[in-house]
Amino acid sequence: MKKKNIGLLVVILLVVAMVGTYVRQQIDKEREIETASLGKEMEERTIGLKNGDTPPDFTLTSLDGEEVTLSSLRGKKVVLNFWATWCPPCKAEMPHMQSYYEQYAKDDNVEIVAVNLTSGERDLTADGKIDTVMTFRDSFELTFPIVLDPENSVGSEYKILTIPTTYFIDANGYIQRAIRGPMDADMLKTYVDALD
Repeated sequence: MKKKNIGLLVVILLVVAMVGTYVRQQIDKEREIETASLGKEMEERTIGLKNGDTPPDFTLTSLDGEEVTLSSLRGKKVVLNFWATWCPPCKAEMPHMQSYYEQYAKDDNVEIVAVNLTSGERDLTADGKIDTVMTFRDSFELTFPIVLDPENSVGSEYKILTIPTTYFIDANGYIQRAIRGPMDADMLKTYVDALD
């Protein structure tokens, strides 16, 4: 009877070991598939301007003299706005952007980056243009980062033809929406909430 119990116990232990090994192999296979899928998904993401694309990266200098790099904001939602001081719709939009920024940006984990397109025919002198942008910022009491694109390199890369143009980028760094034309604070809130 004792030998029978020991034999039965050995058989049970072998079955448990075999089942454990099989389960572990299945888990490892699933992890390999997940890892392969993740890598494939990352490879398939392209740098571009369509929904789901990774936007072109850039580093521009703010009015405060600080460098702002788009990719360094990953982990935050980004409202990337292209504008100019002479643009009436941009002037209409800025108070709404500031209102949103003050009320919701921190809780929504959002950074607004306003790219001023400083080049072009309206650019009398670079210093004069910077003074114009600073006066604009101060008159609207804007507190979000305003960066300068003096060579219009970023504006060209983003194919900006209409201003304002705004890209909504999720916390993973992918474009989710582009809006051409001015927005109000409610629209901004709606579009940012859709990034979740």
